[in-house]
Amino acid sequence: MEWRDEAVLIAARGHGETSVIVEVLTPAHGRHAGVVRGGVSRKMTPVLQPGSQIDVTWKARLEDHLGAFTVEPIRSRSALVMNDRLALAGLTTVCALLSLTLPEREPHPALYDRTVRILDLLGQPDLWPLAYLRWEMDLLEELGFGLDLSACAATGMNEDLCYVSPKSGRAVSAQGAGEWADRMLPLPPVMKGEGDATGPEIVRALGTTGYFLENRVLHGLGDRPMPAARGRLLDLIARA
Repeated sequence: MEWRDEAVLIAARGHGETSVIVEVLTPAHGRHAGVVRGGVSRKMTPVLQPGSQIDVTWKARLEDHLGAFTVEPIRSRSALVMNDRLALAGLTTVCALLSLTLPEREPHPALYDRTVRILDLLGQPDLWPLAYLRWEMDLLEELGFGLDLSACAATGMNEDLCYVSPKSGRAVSAQGAGEWADRMLPLPPVMKGEGDATGPEIVRALGTTGYFLENRVLHGLGDRPMPAARGRLLDLIARA
């Protein structure tokens, strides 16, 4: 078995004395793991960093084997995060969520493209937080938990939408929420592409997307914990 694809490296760990097991996200083969022999070498270590864009060739005797990668660099993003705490927390969060939530070997070409685009914005603090919110909403959509913010789930109207139902993921108006308002999740205007994308507003919105990531996606995967980097990221966005 053999294939070749472009990829974003999302995780790497040592394997034996000289090899590294890497996880990559590719457009055609999804989240995929493989061994890079000689991956701890001085030449390969800078290439096998989270966020790196690489050309990979995967080979294995059988399709269900772990297999081995041959890797060629396309683009490194290490310099973008070296002295930028926001960029580092963002990169770490994106890679960790992809590794935690995506099923193995299932293609997500649209999510791959969106991931490359958001990683290309690392180091641009005026653009990155809002782009990350959009990416997290896209991730929920890809995983089957997309939010429907088009109209109120209770009244069908599309005015005065200010909540999200924690059960359905649909928007709810102030009138539709009624006495259940205190049980609803906030729907900041920024989630609908409206208003000012301030740090506090984006953090409120990420509280809502985070609820669905934690209680729908990660809970369904055996109560996996939310990546610690995401908490650091929200704190940095709020203070930016």
